[in-house]
Amino acid sequence: TAAGPVDNSSIMANKNKLAFIGCGKMAEALIGGILKGKAFTAKNIIVFDVDPKRLQAAKKRFGVTVARNNQQAVDLAQTVILAVKPQGMKNALNGIKAKNKLVISIAAGVKLAFFGELLPESRIIRAMPNNPALVAKGVTALAPSRQCREADTRLARRLFSCVGEVVDVPEKLMDAVTGLSGSGPAFVYLFIEAMIEAGVLLGLDGKKAEKLATATVLGSAETIRATRLSPRALRKMVTSPGGTTLEGIKALEGKEFRQIVIGSVVAAARRSRELSEQ
Repeated sequence: TAAGPVDNSSIMANKNKLAFIGCGKMAEALIGGILKGKAFTAKNIIVFDVDPKRLQAAKKRFGVTVARNNQQAVDLAQTVILAVKPQGMKNALNGIKAKNKLVISIAAGVKLAFFGELLPESRIIRAMPNNPALVAKGVTALAPSRQCREADTRLARRLFSCVGEVVDVPEKLMDAVTGLSGSGPAFVYLFIEAMIEAGVLLGLDGKKAEKLATATVLGSAETIRATRLSPRALRKMVTSPGGTTLEGIKALEGKEFRQIVIGSVVAAARRSRELSEQ
């Protein structure tokens, strides 16, 4: 028996649409970046969140389409970003059908194998963006599943480049990425907090101390990028024999500052591994 005509209307309707399940701060940052970068238009972005207030806020701010539930959001798009907290992921995907979809998860510590069991007919990419994505200065690591096509990874790079830089890593290194760039901003913020406190202790008012500390950290990072010199080379450039900087570095080394920083990143990576095994 001859086959009837193929109806492509439903395929074409969702070919260039992007869905978000979960609409918290990171999802909002991604939507804003994607719109600004013109990777998708507002009318081609669908969102769903269990919190109606978040949904309405996203609709009002970005002009995106609001779905009634998770399944409708998936059905309306060909690419789905899971912006759900790790502990809520299983519940969010319970009963979801996502045949032939590209699904990108930004949940820390949730393995590709987990999604392979719940979404066996999908192509999965794990993504680890970090907090500076809120101001389009983030860095995102991508780890695609074996089922992914080159076009899938290209699309993922395009989307996350709208909020910063993108690197590709094998999944086995995602815990290291989580410890370094995922948790890293909090360590930097803590360092800046301490610098501000030191400035205040020495007599500066809080606002001036914050401005000096923040500009110092930002300028130092930009100097590494612009000069392409190593942090070690730049540190030596600033550290004169018998000078003020050397005294400060001696104080840091006396408190094993380097070991503390390394230990912090390793501890965060270890916790990521523990969470992924639960």
